[in-house]
Amino acid sequence: MMKLDPKDFEALERLIYSCGDDIAVAIARSFGRLEDRVDIMESRIQARLGEVENIVRLL
Repeated sequence: MMKLDPKDFEALERLIYSCGDDIAVAIARSFGRLEDRVDIMESRIQARLGEVENIVRLL
């Protein structure tokens, strides 16, 4: 494992600072996609729970 020097951290800090807007947009898009996936999963769960309820009513 390589050890990072303070100058490496400074370089990363400058890179993040100069690309901050792009990084923020990328993170926001990632959270947006995650939220969409969670919504889809919730819909699937609700649909399956409805199916189970229907089966239980028939018993």
